[in-house]
Amino acid sequence: METYIDPNVPCPGPESIHPDAIIIESRTHTGRACRIVDNTCSVSRKDLIEVLNGLITERRFGIAALSPHGGNALAIGRPSATHIQFGDALYRLLLFPYEARIERF
Repeated sequence: METYIDPNVPCPGPESIHPDAIIIESRTHTGRACRIVDNTCSVSRKDLIEVLNGLITERRFGIAALSPHGGNALAIGRPSATHIQFGDALYRLLLFPYEARIERF
């Protein structure tokens, strides 16, 4: 499984969203539009709203400068990846500047 995210790749466009994806939209702490996209089509809306509100509260949306693997160069707006669990299922969580996307591993 490839876990590297190319820092030069922008947030995936609408063509990469599953036709039945569940999308919940909201606003960041600064008033910008943000959303969470469940590309697995399997997570409850209640859980998605809870995760989205948590990301907003933690101020995880917006442009951030990250130093990949402790390097000397900063990459502005670089996406990050982690995992998230709902029930017994583990998913990949991709965090772009104003979008969180849930994908299957």
